[in-house]
Amino acid sequence: MRAFRLIFSAMALLIGTEAAMAQSTDAPMRLVTPYAAGGVGDAVLRMIAEGLHEGLRRPVIVENKAGASGRLGVEYVKHATADGSVLLFTPIAPMAVFPHSYAQLSYDPRRDFEPITQVAAFDMAVAVGPQAPAKSLGELVAWLKQNPGKGSYGTPGAGTLPHLCAVLFGRRAHLELLQVAYKGNPPGLADLMGGHIPMFFTSTPDLVQAHKDGRLRILATSGVKRSPMLPEVPTFSEAGYDIQATGWYGLYAPARTPRAVIDDVNRRVVDLLRTERVRDRLLALGLSGAGTTPEQFARIQAESSSFWGEAVRAAGFKADD
Repeated sequence: MRAFRLIFSAMALLIGTEAAMAQSTDAPMRLVTPYAAGGVGDAVLRMIAEGLHEGLRRPVIVENKAGASGRLGVEYVKHATADGSVLLFTPIAPMAVFPHSYAQLSYDPRRDFEPITQVAAFDMAVAVGPQAPAKSLGELVAWLKQNPGKGSYGTPGAGTLPHLCAVLFGRRAHLELLQVAYKGNPPGLADLMGGHIPMFFTSTPDLVQAHKDGRLRILATSGVKRSPMLPEVPTFSEAGYDIQATGWYGLYAPARTPRAVIDDVNRRVVDLLRTERVRDRLLALGLSGAGTTPEQFARIQAESSSFWGEAVRAAGFKADD
């Protein structure tokens, strides 16, 4: 029996070693993102691809498989060969929000994927136009309560994290707010700066430059602590509203990918995120670098799913409707 266990252990070690060695072959690794090229997430992914290419000394290809609000690319990776040759890079929504907003989802984030690492994190913010009377979140809430019926706010789309963050803010501040869902940030921000809507919710990185240019004013951010890019702007919690709403980007492998492969990619990406060059580039994009173990990332995903599930239920939002 002891001899059998030794043989079994040796075989398991050999299989794991061979799986890890597959990472250094000449076969290309494909990093799939479920959204179109361009934007902050795509820039982060290409940084990761560049670093993996240098470390693995093998081709690393970025594939943008957009469609069905991100579900198409996620499902594609679900069915990929579980050998580390195809990985998923995705923002939080498909893995922690969609299970609550879609009645029918063609994948299970926990069952169909192996978490590798959280790559970067970001928070949300609320902004007002340059001519708005409110100079702080407290002043905005007071103005909204004095002017019932004017509590409309813009977001880059229904069901997005900014929309859900705004719903939580409305509940915490006891305000009746009405969403104006735009197709992305540009048209909504144009209306905000033109005075057509009183406030706009979106991810902090998408507002930083306009805030610094004086074209709008960020009143609060949703992180646990202040954004390093906006040290003068308080968090919602500091302003008296208990909201800590964080988004993230993460890296996943298909379920049943060997642990040796998961660990190898994790080590390489975490080491990359710790370099000063990458930290500075992420900060310039308005992101904070992460870098976690697979187990830590699994816990983050579970906590995010619980938090945003509450927001989806509060919003009454159903993507299938």
